Amino acid sequence: MREDPAMSLSAVKPREAWGSKIAFILAATGSAIGLGNIWRFPMMAGKNGGAVFVLVYILAVLFIGFAVMLGELILGRFTQRNPVGAFAAIKPHTPWKLAGYLGVVTNVCILSYYTVVAGWLAGYLVKAVSGAFKGPVESRMADSLFTAFSADPVQVFLFLVLVIGITTYIVARGIKHGIEKWTKVLMPLLFFILLFLVIRAVSLPGAEKGIAFYLKPDFSRFDGTVVLYALGQAFFSLTLGMGTMITYGSYLSKSDNLVASAGWVAFTDTLVALLAGLIIFPALYAVPGIAPTAGHGLVFKVFPLVFSRIPGGYVFGILLFGLLLVAALTSVISSLEVAVAYFIDERGWKRKKAAAAAGSICFILAVPSALSKGGMRMLTEIDFMGMLDFVFGNTSLAVGALLLCVFLGYVWGSGNAAREVAKGNPRFRLKPVWIFSLKFLAPAAIILILVFIKTIWSG
Repeated sequence: MREDPAMSLSAVKPREAWGSKIAFILAATGSAIGLGNIWRFPMMAGKNGGAVFVLVYILAVLFIGFAVMLGELILGRFTQRNPVGAFAAIKPHTPWKLAGYLGVVTNVCILSYYTVVAGWLAGYLVKAVSGAFKGPVESRMADSLFTAFSADPVQVFLFLVLVIGITTYIVARGIKHGIEKWTKVLMPLLFFILLFLVIRAVSLPGAEKGIAFYLKPDFSRFDGTVVLYALGQAFFSLTLGMGTMITYGSYLSKSDNLVASAGWVAFTDTLVALLAGLIIFPALYAVPGIAPTAGHGLVFKVFPLVFSRIPGGYVFGILLFGLLLVAALTSVISSLEVAVAYFIDERGWKRKKAAAAAGSICFILAVPSALSKGGMRMLTEIDFMGMLDFVFGNTSLAVGALLLCVFLGYVWGSGNAAREVAKGNPRFRLKPVWIFSLKFLAPAAIILILVFIKTIWSG
């Protein structure tokens, strides 16, 4: 039998590893769970058929999201390297290395605006704790509050530095003492806040209207648009195609069951998205006259109105912004780790130096987004945050995932990839389904997403 070309890889230096399977699942789930799960998924469901959208979303996660996620874990564990090193290890001296660079660049560019939003959340958490949303808050007041806050460079940069500083510190501590240690704190905290908010939201007066809006099936609304939006949301909510799971997978042992690991991450990410809807809609419908809206406006402009008008709104507001901030931090940590792993693997840098460099680059690139609501927006009329989100937070992810499917399915070969899975799962009963999805179903769905990327992004 012809030797797998990657089998002749030179021995790599000892690599950090996760302390346990649960540690990896928590970290990988934290990476996948982001702000899109908390605010965008419920809105997309509400605008596109409710329970019908949810059903198509779940099917898309099962047959497309899971396949791509498993593929990233396979590539990472087999090569024990970052995205750049992973592609280069299997196909050295070929352009495939560029697919790895695309993942690293995508992570850094997403960080450049995601950390700004995380800073906004930190600022609003402080406002919620200080009682800024107590008493009557009107729509114009909420709009003015957000406009003034996001256009204030002192506040924006203060919270941006705080977020990047915390993230850099955690990643600089390493896998076990940094990412794993803090993930074990942040993820249980996230689920505790999530469940508390669900219980509180569904018990609000008028909550039943929001639950019905979110979960009542309306099959007459099932059409191609619902499928398109569900595909896009399922794909982007798992943050595939940016090499994060390749990096996290590189810290897994050969005995780990990759199928179970990918399954748990996809399941937990989907569960959080579903539960988020049970927070958003009951809370919105508990206040007459407030309709569901999507995007940043929901969090920073609509919810302050809600907090001021529902029983226990002070505590609700603090916990909701706390939930969103934790979700943002776990995603930011994983994205920064991709860049750090690149500097360590490919440049031979020490972890602390790599973390400091990645954090500094992130901060410099974040400046345009941080100023995009203030002076720079007035001078250039360019929405840097929106532009970066479209190019890197959507388009680059889809391109990266498509390249991964082609690479694993046809270049390296699905047989070689399946043999890597078998090391921790000898039977691998899902092998035929996974190979079909990897080679045909997932690429077709991703191409469809790319064709209609602008429509999906604008929502």
